[in-house]
Amino acid sequence: MAEPMRRPLIVAGLALALVLLALFRLTAPLQDLTITTGVVGATPVTVFETTGAPPGPPVVIAHGFAGSEVLMRAFAITLAENGYTAVTFDFLGHGRHPDPLRGDVRAEDGVMPAMIGQIGEVADFARELTGNERIAILGHSMASDLIVRFAQEQGDAVAAVVAVSMFAPTLDAESPNNLLVIVGDLEAQALKDEALRAVQFVADQPAVEGVTFGDFTAGTARRAVYADGVEHVAVLYSSEGLLETVQWLDTVFVRAGQERVAAIGPWILLLFVGLVLLARPLGRLLPVVADPPTGVGLPWRRLWLPALLPAVLTPILLRFVPTDMLPLLLGDYLVTHFALYGLLTWAALRWFAEPASADDLTPLVDYGRLALSALAVLLYAVFVVGFSIDRFVTVFLPIPERLPLVAAMLLGTLPYFLADEWLTRGRTAARGAYPLTKLAFLLSLAFAIALDFERLFFLAMIVPIILAFFVVYGLFSAWAYRQTGHPFTAGLANAVAFAIAIAVTFPMVVG
Repeated sequence: MAEPMRRPLIVAGLALALVLLALFRLTAPLQDLTITTGVVGATPVTVFETTGAPPGPPVVIAHGFAGSEVLMRAFAITLAENGYTAVTFDFLGHGRHPDPLRGDVRAEDGVMPAMIGQIGEVADFARELTGNERIAILGHSMASDLIVRFAQEQGDAVAAVVAVSMFAPTLDAESPNNLLVIVGDLEAQALKDEALRAVQFVADQPAVEGVTFGDFTAGTARRAVYADGVEHVAVLYSSEGLLETVQWLDTVFVRAGQERVAAIGPWILLLFVGLVLLARPLGRLLPVVADPPTGVGLPWRRLWLPALLPAVLTPILLRFVPTDMLPLLLGDYLVTHFALYGLLTWAALRWFAEPASADDLTPLVDYGRLALSALAVLLYAVFVVGFSIDRFVTVFLPIPERLPLVAAMLLGTLPYFLADEWLTRGRTAARGAYPLTKLAFLLSLAFAIALDFERLFFLAMIVPIILAFFVVYGLFSAWAYRQTGHPFTAGLANAVAFAIAIAVTFPMVVG
């Protein structure tokens, strides 16, 4: 076999092996579980139980801001493997819930009562399902405040609370019962301080991490744990945090558990490594679209201003432009940021691009091949990768209620990604131009957050997610352009992927 053919086949074989291994390890913990889906009112719920075993103590699991029940499944699977009945759900305006949040999200009496009411409905469902009146409740980030308030209302009916990345101003020495606080060791110091503050209420000495204070029988037990090597999202997959949760609940419910942990985080990572690696040999099957390759592709001496001016101007200009035109909390600002950034980049391209010389060759573009290649990259980047995100990470495939929002988001992401592709691809493009423009965009977003921190601070939490998307879809972009020679091929796929991600991730809110 010729060397040019052997290498892509080896890469494809390795990538498929990684994908299959990851899928096997991700689905193996599910073999002994019964997983059922349904609705409580309009709230989508998923129940995790050990197959053939009587219902265990119910644990209601609540996700955080811009999350979904899928994001909490490491906890749900772990608890079900250890004999508990775990119930996950999507809050109003989140995930696959069809109804938006209603009210002022910044007011104490705004959306919070409705969300706490949802917890109550799901808790009643869990009690009826298991026949057990005493429940435990677990929540992450935003939901940690909600579950603490709910547990305080419920009193002894909530036997234990597990708060992950907690901030809960209402907790005191009396409630909630038996509180375990888990914080990622790489999270902000303020969250670690909050965990120790919660423990200090019942401690007879200075509270320290990893030490249990109080009494389980009296309901006053409290413990703070800093999970090693994880931050605000990865803490949901921490083996240390999962094991601490099982041990805590086993003590509260007086159970001798198996202490099995669904350590699915590394396998999710391996799955996406395999999918990204597989895209490289598949990209070689794309047809050549433009010969010679097209794109402005500015060299370094002319790249700096077009790359950096939009990064500075966009946050400043948006201070004077209304960005709350859509029922998508923070997503409306983010898509406006993309749109204005893209328009400024197009303007800079027209201003700074060198005029074509007589020696330049006009690319011959096969538009039939362009459509075919763009469709192929779109299907892989959005549906193959997107289905994997939806199945194992968080909701990605939009429900019908969010399809108009996807279209609206595309009005912002399409100008940005097409402009960026034309800026960074071409025969004269500077090496490293693509990473530079993505770094500039992230710095621009950070600048915007700094200018309006009170309104936009939640965007800081998703910057690592945007960075991960930039890396993955940036590789798809590079490989697609190398084969097709046309920036539109990957620009369209990137724009659609980001439009979907924004439209399905951020909460739908009606004021």
